[in-house]
Amino acid sequence: MNQLLKEVPVYLAVAISSLLIMCFFVHAMVGGLVSLETEYTLYALVCLIDITAMVFMAKDVIRRRKNAGRD
Repeated sequence: MNQLLKEVPVYLAVAISSLLIMCFFVHAMVGGLVSLETEYTLYALVCLIDITAMVFMAKDVIRRRKNAGRD
């Protein structure tokens, strides 16, 4: 578990940068074409999808690490 704690800052940096890139992508694609409220709604939707994917990936990493010693 100690190794996982050492990697947490890396995972956090990747998660934050991923969210920023995804929000910039939404802004670049629809910024100025739709109303500000719609753009914010798209930000929220894309961030929710991105966070959900990151949670599933983190769970998979943790599960694989726990099972690695049992092979």
